[in-house]
Amino acid sequence: MKKFMFLSVAVVSLLFTQSAFAELTRLADNVYSYVGVKDASPANSFAANAGIVIGTDGVLVIDTLISAKEGARFLADIRKVTTKPIKYVVNTHTHLDHALGNCVFAKLGATVISHDADRASLAKNGADILKYAGNYGLKAEDMVGTEITVPSMSFSDRLNIDMGGEEVQLIRTAPSHTEGSLVVYLPAKKLLFAGDILFTDFHPYMADGDIAGWAKTIDTLLAMDLDKVVPGHGPISGKKDLREMKAYLLLFDKKARELAAGSQDANAIAAQLKKILPERSLADWMIAFNLKARYLGKK
Repeated sequence: MKKFMFLSVAVVSLLFTQSAFAELTRLADNVYSYVGVKDASPANSFAANAGIVIGTDGVLVIDTLISAKEGARFLADIRKVTTKPIKYVVNTHTHLDHALGNCVFAKLGATVISHDADRASLAKNGADILKYAGNYGLKAEDMVGTEITVPSMSFSDRLNIDMGGEEVQLIRTAPSHTEGSLVVYLPAKKLLFAGDILFTDFHPYMADGDIAGWAKTIDTLLAMDLDKVVPGHGPISGKKDLREMKAYLLLFDKKARELAAGSQDANAIAAQLKKILPERSLADWMIAFNLKARYLGKK
């Protein structure tokens, strides 16, 4: 993560309410998503999603949430549906809400996998991410036991994993949300874990993103054979949500550039953007943050 969300604890506490937590939901035989949170908070990984694929000899985990505490919660729920060993962890990207639970699974012997670029990013920035966790609204007790675990394996374009009768394709979709974003595709089930390429019902975090690349990535995903899409944040989705995500990104980029060309008043521009953009969760925080990070050069 190149940029950091430096928000005061007081501000964060005003923005987020009491936490609800994700639950495992069966999507297909031996495939589960860890979703179901409508209200984001630091304690529930800002409503980040995750998932698992259960193979013949083990389990592949997709993203690990924001801390050892949340990773352990996820692991406990996994153990309710399978006792098979955790063989792989795949980070769709290495932002803190998707990758700081890596340590829980690495200690079980899992191989942690990401794209080359996001592996390098976490290796470079991980210590600072953990050091400044309080600026994300995370309390010291939230982060007990959390250690930065850099992926032990990475790839540049595509990696296929045989989970025993279930082909899992890891496909680079970058530059987009990050320089090393990837998706997890199960072709036999027409099922995609999109990571933060897709935010459904939430305003997206765009600070590290390449908007043109992101839109192009969505076009690529729309051409795939898909029945279900698990977003990085939000409910189980489909191609309609991918199209809406692309439209959102292009609209935000166009209008933010136009408005920022005539004013540097972040609050005024954010208020105008809120009226223009589709209604989604986290509007009061994320619109202004993305505006300042990308178009006004300040946070």
